[in-house]
Amino acid sequence: METKDEYILAIETSCDETAVAIVKNGTELVVNVVASQIESHKRFGGVVPEIASRHHVEQITLVIEEALENAHMTMDDIDAIAVTEGPGLVGALLIGVNAAKALAFAHDKPLVGVHHIAGHIYANRLEKEFAFPLLSLVVSGGHTELILMREHGSFEVIGETRDDAAGEAYDKVARTLKLPYPGGPQIDALAGQGEASIDFPRSWLGDGSFDFSFSGLKSSVINTLHNAKQKGISYTPEDVAASFQQSVVDVLVHKTYEAAKKYGVQQVIVAGGVAANKGLRARLEEQFRSEEEMELLIPPLSLCTDNAAMIGAAGSVAFNQGHRAGWDLNGNPSLTLERYAKRGTIVDK
Repeated sequence: METKDEYILAIETSCDETAVAIVKNGTELVVNVVASQIESHKRFGGVVPEIASRHHVEQITLVIEEALENAHMTMDDIDAIAVTEGPGLVGALLIGVNAAKALAFAHDKPLVGVHHIAGHIYANRLEKEFAFPLLSLVVSGGHTELILMREHGSFEVIGETRDDAAGEAYDKVARTLKLPYPGGPQIDALAGQGEASIDFPRSWLGDGSFDFSFSGLKSSVINTLHNAKQKGISYTPEDVAASFQQSVVDVLVHKTYEAAKKYGVQQVIVAGGVAANKGLRARLEEQFRSEEEMELLIPPLSLCTDNAAMIGAAGSVAFNQGHRAGWDLNGNPSLTLERYAKRGTIVDK
């Protein structure tokens, strides 16, 4: 008997991207529409939650319609609706959650809540099927974690940031260098033009810990530039960026490699906005190139930053594992991966 294809319509509004995608069978991207708000937030040097929420309200219906139109599909073709329920900005999350609930109610479709970081991880499955056990390095503006997965839907955090996430440190250093928002890509671009000539610290934390800490590095960069100015010493932004990035990448790559060896994983996957960083991608590829028993997966640039395709990929797994959200689904800005992974099946409606 021929198996019917499954189509998930996914919605992502956790921060400043209004995104809708349609994913086929959990592994094939049909369409991915993203309405970016970067230009609106540039003048403020970061995301303003109230402005982000208003943009989501203005864009969400248009983006849903565009996704269906581009896919040449109607809601009759959709099997379920997946939506980011957390973490993220609560106002932004609520726009997507309520849009998803309205669609599900109006068209009598199952509703599935998805964890934002689970989505980033599953973006890689749109490129290649997972092989377990696998280790995911999650690096974004709000998260830096090492997550061990032994099967679909299972997330064990074996390392996490104790203070600033890597992406947060990038943004703060970028502001110190008076670079435009978003700061991460600006630092990455400058780093490729400079020399890592400044000896910034690397926080290893000791005792075999896979945790991360970037607050001290951020402070070191700020203090170094402040002291240099007082002494009449000048550093080029390119060299500061290169030195800062080398410090971050050294720690990320070393801890990821050591964790991968310890847990004997088959795949190492990279997830999150900082996965687009050229310096990090190059160093990871260099580190794992000779590893015959471990495969490195890095998503294409289009799937690194926030998008709905990743929510559809993760939502498909949750849907097939029997997870259903009720009409009381809410935006949860502090939702943890552990809580998300341990939830029980919720009977639809």
